[in-house]
Amino acid sequence: MTTTEMPDPKELQSRLKQLGFHGLLAHWEEIHNAPWLSSLLAWEEAERQRRSLERRLSNARLGRFKPMADFDWSWPRKIDRAQIEDLMTLRFLDEGANAVLVGPNGVGKTLIAKNLAHQALRRGYTVRFLTASAMLNDLAAQDSASALEKRLSRYLRPRLLAIDELGYLAYGNHHADLLFEVISRRYGGEKPILLTTNRVFAEWNQTFPNASCVVSLVDRLVHNAEISTIEGDSYRLKEGQEKAAARARRRATSNKTKSTTRKTR
Repeated sequence: MTTTEMPDPKELQSRLKQLGFHGLLAHWEEIHNAPWLSSLLAWEEAERQRRSLERRLSNARLGRFKPMADFDWSWPRKIDRAQIEDLMTLRFLDEGANAVLVGPNGVGKTLIAKNLAHQALRRGYTVRFLTASAMLNDLAAQDSASALEKRLSRYLRPRLLAIDELGYLAYGNHHADLLFEVISRRYGGEKPILLTTNRVFAEWNQTFPNASCVVSLVDRLVHNAEISTIEGDSYRLKEGQEKAAARARRRATSNKTKSTTRKTR
């Protein structure tokens, strides 16, 4: 702010109300021209934003993850980079649409999902990130209707619910019904789901064999959803093989050095 610019008194009052500074508002006529008022508001807003982000990061339970800058776009045989980058704008979240990442193990679905979740947190949204098995087993463990209803609220409340690794395990009908309940309620409330799966939708009957709700479940999930398909070999397997090869080279070099040392003695 330059010396010729003065803060708008109405804007200052509005910010005081939002922060709940009722004592200062009560003495508005005495303080509205105080030179420290704008700085005080800026400091308080910045601190609350910082603490809010810390709290939402803790509640989201993202854990450690690599940034998108470390993603090797050249590794997958098939990936729509423009689509992924568009997802990173969070337009799908603003529009209340779901996002589904489909692909085999190790192609970067979780890395992308965690970066999307982190981007949403930085934008001020509430997020919860967990595996499908953790959520479904948690819900299935509730021993009464009231306990289940209370626990469901944990997965219905966040603006974005990120469900990772659906399809790696098979579930019974009760688990399918629970997932249907979560998807249906969030669908009705226009609260998006971000989901990663290693199975195309035609194979979901293998994840939920004999479950009658699978077709309806998929229908609600994919309606107006952004679906990104990734194809390729496991990048983790590639990294593991490279690290194993590097260790083997170090051992070979070390053994060669030891052998040379013994011969020169």
